[in-house]
Amino acid sequence: QVQLVESGGGLVQAGGSLRLSCAASGRTFSSYGMGWFRQAPGKEREFVAAVNWSGGSTYYADSVKGRFTISRDNAKNTVYLQMNTLRPEDTAVYYCAQKRYSGSSYYALPGYYYWGQGTQVTVSS
Repeated sequence: QVQLVESGGGLVQAGGSLRLSCAASGRTFSSYGMGWFRQAPGKEREFVAAVNWSGGSTYYADSVKGRFTISRDNAKNTVYLQMNTLRPEDTAVYYCAQKRYSGSSYYALPGYYYWGQGTQVTVSS
């Protein structure tokens, strides 16, 4: 059974930064791509960023390109999301997820099989 535990969320002012972490256990971490999604109140869960198994390829939603950076440390079974220049519209619950298999989509929810419980990020204006 895979467990994904997010941490690092909180309250920050617009323009500030946060780093989210997601610690994984239960399946060979280094074999699977990882992603971050977010869900704001009243909205659907949306793709934020993803990274392939090695960390050599990354993918971003247009809304966060240039501000957010995803990375992973396979020795620590952890994926990170560095969020800079935060905006009020970034306010959401952020979820990390592990891909279903190597060929599944990086951008779509069905491409992921395991999900964390989420961590709240609130950006005040």
